[in-house]
Amino acid sequence: MTASTSRDLAPLRSAADLLRKGGLIAYPTDTVYGLAALPSDDAAVKRLFEAKKRSPEQPVPLIIASPANLVQVADDVPEVARLLIREFWPGALTIVLQKASGFRSSAIGDTVALRVPDHPIPRELVRLLGAPITGTSANVSGGPEPLTVDDVISQLGDAVDLVIDGGRAPGSQPSTVVDCTVTPPCIVRVGAISRVELVRAAGVRFEERSGGSRTGAGGWREA
Repeated sequence: MTASTSRDLAPLRSAADLLRKGGLIAYPTDTVYGLAALPSDDAAVKRLFEAKKRSPEQPVPLIIASPANLVQVADDVPEVARLLIREFWPGALTIVLQKASGFRSSAIGDTVALRVPDHPIPRELVRLLGAPITGTSANVSGGPEPLTVDDVISQLGDAVDLVIDGGRAPGSQPSTVVDCTVTPPCIVRVGAISRVELVRAAGVRFEERSGGSRTGAGGWREA
């Protein structure tokens, strides 16, 4: 099932209701189409990993609506992270932080990779839910970038309960991923935001990590 969006919030309210009932929703972002489940719903998270043919040992990033939501999911937000947030959110920067002790989800590990996308639809979904959503790409792991509704359906088919049609996603580069749980902070993946831009915003040295990471945010194409 697909739903188009406009100024009318009815399709997004329906999408939020589906998520509350354990559904999987594909949604447009400023990079590629993302796949949403409620991170607190273990059955929905299991469905997400199965739909993507992705190992549960590879946690997924989460989407929040604004920096005000950090308190829900992260315990410690160091100054370097705050500087990056101020400069690059909303936008193509994923920041890895220590998970809040009270936040439980089988979608993540001891750390949590968070992003505020520069797109109104996922942010409004989070606002309607009052909770984060998963931010993994709406494709089979390792599959082509999901830039359109047809891309999503061709890869995930009936595994998705609803696809929100926001037109063609921009694609291009994925988000840059920075791990702020270590000192100095570490660039897990260079994407749309360069090392030079990160250094200019934070005023600190960044290390760089190659390949995947324990956060589940590195080495994969995420929304």
